[in-house]
Amino acid sequence: MSHPHGGWAEQDPRDWDEGLRVVIAQCLQSAAIPGTEVAVLCLACQVDGVVPLALNGEPLGPGIIWLDRRAHDQANTMAQRVGVQRLFDITGLVPDASHAGPKILWLRDHEAATFEHAAAFPPAAGYLLYNLTGRLALDHANASSSLLYDVRARQWSEELLEAFDLGVHRLGEILRASEIAGNLTPAAAQRLGLSSACAVLVGTGDEHAASIGAGAVTTGMITDVTGTAEPVTVASSSVVFDPERLVETHAHAIDDAYLVENPGFVSGGSTLWFARNVLKVSQSAFFELADEVPAGADGVLFLPALSGAMTPTWNGGMRGVFAGLAMPHTSSTMARAVLEGCAYALRDVTDRFELLGLGHDEIRVVGGGSASSTWMQIKADVTGRPVRRVLAPEATALGAAMLAGVAAGIFRDLDDAVGRAVELEPEAFVPDKQRQSLYAESYARYQSLYRGVEGALT
Repeated sequence: MSHPHGGWAEQDPRDWDEGLRVVIAQCLQSAAIPGTEVAVLCLACQVDGVVPLALNGEPLGPGIIWLDRRAHDQANTMAQRVGVQRLFDITGLVPDASHAGPKILWLRDHEAATFEHAAAFPPAAGYLLYNLTGRLALDHANASSSLLYDVRARQWSEELLEAFDLGVHRLGEILRASEIAGNLTPAAAQRLGLSSACAVLVGTGDEHAASIGAGAVTTGMITDVTGTAEPVTVASSSVVFDPERLVETHAHAIDDAYLVENPGFVSGGSTLWFARNVLKVSQSAFFELADEVPAGADGVLFLPALSGAMTPTWNGGMRGVFAGLAMPHTSSTMARAVLEGCAYALRDVTDRFELLGLGHDEIRVVGGGSASSTWMQIKADVTGRPVRRVLAPEATALGAAMLAGVAAGIFRDLDDAVGRAVELEPEAFVPDKQRQSLYAESYARYQSLYRGVEGALT
């Protein structure tokens, strides 16, 4: 990532092309098979990004990614022009700068030449699909995170496109994630070392695929994706809207299903920030320090809002805070507080799911943060729910592979894929009643602290 200005976050889409080439070469080598044996390719990509794309497939500028906050004014404009409630009723989304729609409007307002010359404004998945197949398309999951999609009608919203004078031809056709978009173009096949007979699925978003890779394909199972950010999701067979707008309603990668989610507070990013910029140690050393401190972090609290807040409220102007510090406290105390603060944010979301009648089962955790048993136990004690580790090192990639496996006929359907491909740790982390009581008090203090800081900063 690059951050040329405060609140900006960009990536060069050509790096995604090169990463794909390198990873496929590694996969072919480790599997000891020729590229001609690969029948189906499916990608699961970060959502909410925008790439100004030329007709020849070249990016006209950097990819403005999910973490980018520059389109705050455009998000407000969308809310004012249509109305916050009307916008939510159509899209199931909060009018937030993270979404693709405001980013497209920002390009029109601030980089008019780029906007005019762009043939399309796809997310990462759409950019890659276009360069692999020559087809401009994206799945319902990616489209539903744009703030331009009618989540009930499952199509681009004519009302919103008209309100913001955007042409549907620059957004792409919406297809099922499991649908074959086309075969690899000869140029893409040569670049990747695969055959032009290889079919390419439309693919989906990262947390949508991660939910599949965690085996959470039925209503009730919560998936906690503990990466740089921490999306928390639950599948639903019907549209469920949160009147408090803490969680959003997206279309799922699973046909005709929905993914109710909070798209992610910065959790792993917080541990990396504290390890790298404060402690000057590795992330693994950070977790070792946190292990030294008992539950409650001796009263120290941390608000995981280094890039704005997604919970307990959506507030782009919110910032992170340590509170309750005293002379005896050490870097280990603060490291423990970071893990606990992120767990309190997780509880914000899981409690909301419960109020909506969703997510009664265990929490399945994927992502790099799941490697820390200390953090897993903290999550169980704070939320009061069993927490189970998914053993796949890359659950997002596994979910994409499961979709590809169904398309290739390796699996009958996703239920069969879950039964044969998803591996879980046998024992779940279960809540300890004594620590659960301690954390209930700390969680109340966390909520009070958040309200006070939010009032002071925004």
